[in-house]
Amino acid sequence: MSQEKQKDQPVGQPTIKQSSTKEMISFLAKTKSVDFFGGGQQTSTAPDTVREVKVGLQRPLIPLTEDLALWVVIRNSTGNIGSESYMKFINDVMCGEPSAKDQREVNEKRNESKLPFLGVDSYDLLRVATEVFLMTKCGVKVEKWGSLITGEIAQDTARRLGRDEATINEGIIKNWWNGYITMVNGSGTLPHLALIMAKLSDISIKIDVSTEEERDKVAKCYGILEEKLTRPCFLELIWSYWHEEGMLVQTMNAISLRFQNKRGPAGRDPLAHLEIDPLRPLNNMLWGYIQDEQHRLTVVRRAYEYDHHYGLTLYGKALPKMQPAESRSKFLESFHNLLHLCSIFFKEDDDTTVIADGFPLLNGLKEVHLLLTQGQHNQYGDLPWTARREMLMQQWLLARPEMREFLPSRIMVAYPEPWMDRVDAMKRLQGWTDTPVIHFRNLGVFGEQILLSIRFGAWIEVFKPDQAANWARYWRAEIQGYIHAYRAVTGVDLTSEPVDHTLPSVHLRNRFAIQRQSRQSR
Repeated sequence: MSQEKQKDQPVGQPTIKQSSTKEMISFLAKTKSVDFFGGGQQTSTAPDTVREVKVGLQRPLIPLTEDLALWVVIRNSTGNIGSESYMKFINDVMCGEPSAKDQREVNEKRNESKLPFLGVDSYDLLRVATEVFLMTKCGVKVEKWGSLITGEIAQDTARRLGRDEATINEGIIKNWWNGYITMVNGSGTLPHLALIMAKLSDISIKIDVSTEEERDKVAKCYGILEEKLTRPCFLELIWSYWHEEGMLVQTMNAISLRFQNKRGPAGRDPLAHLEIDPLRPLNNMLWGYIQDEQHRLTVVRRAYEYDHHYGLTLYGKALPKMQPAESRSKFLESFHNLLHLCSIFFKEDDDTTVIADGFPLLNGLKEVHLLLTQGQHNQYGDLPWTARREMLMQQWLLARPEMREFLPSRIMVAYPEPWMDRVDAMKRLQGWTDTPVIHFRNLGVFGEQILLSIRFGAWIEVFKPDQAANWARYWRAEIQGYIHAYRAVTGVDLTSEPVDHTLPSVHLRNRFAIQRQSRQSR
């Protein structure tokens, strides 16, 4: 230090030299009391004592926004129509004693849509019960969702956001939800749907004609269905796409062919020992399933809709050359870019010396939201629902104990859902892809939740990065789970650059070709 600066030094104070952090703390402790933490002065007990100070950095708290309630509702809704909930509901109807309300709804629906075939009563009950399950679990009125929030859901929300569990309770989330929804014609709806309604302000809302006077019934034949605004169904077709790529539908097709005594396309029939005796329920179930084939969606119908929604395609012998009128060709690139931006955000967010920027995420969310809503037309309201109903029924049939007898599964492998080991067993018998079906299932479940939060969020009106940052924090487990499952299925790491946006069906076909070459070379 120069002599001029030494002259300005107060009398009685030691000269400060360039030194280590530990020496600086020692100097401060000798001269005066120091408040390191903002909680009151820390007084040195002895002038020569050096206090050891622990310094820690914490992740910055992002202001909470009301749209968090939408993500809580979406996660709760998708869980309600998940495989575990469905299996319990159907087992109660088919094998146990369902609640009086569920039984009444099943009976009413069954009388309305009974199949015109003999000997299909058991299958008919399964089909109708599945429809009732989706109707009661999926289309819950917007205004009632707040009452379904529990303390357990609130605790999970706090953990996801990195907050103390005491700071978020069910009352706070209910207030978020009530503040988030928009009132249209006296009923609550989502802000995104309210924006669409504003574009159609010249069209009246059509309510149930049974409640109207006779003279008003004709006027109500044209308009916007109120139920579509107040009871949105939270399910995505991407769930069906990934389950189909995981060979769920193909497994049931192979069983159906063998049940009819039809040999598969391969020379050797791996299902030659499939003999289901007529004394057990599955026999009659499969009979009804085959009789109802004419009413189910074909793989071509689903393939065209996958292309319309997401620009995704299927490859297989059952598919002719596709000639779609419209394809969402930019969706996969935008979606994978968003997932890549999320991986960058998570790394920055975990680094407590950096404040992670939410603006890139916000721009990515807006881009994906725009592409998703462009495909939200024509068959959007019906085909995903129908495909879900059919695939849930296939899962229940495969989960039956009779299936275990002729599809040798690996008992010691713990699958989260009982139908999975049957699909993997069929894949081994037929020589299909050896990638475990659990990864395809995770892609469907996580992908559905992620896309629903983007589709139904009013992202076009959002300009604050805090909402995008909260979105990434809340859905972090699902986003990282999707990225991992995608790498397991396709071999592509979405966290690396350049971001790959080749169709997953191309990667699956290439990996299967390598798998076959490896088998032939042995």
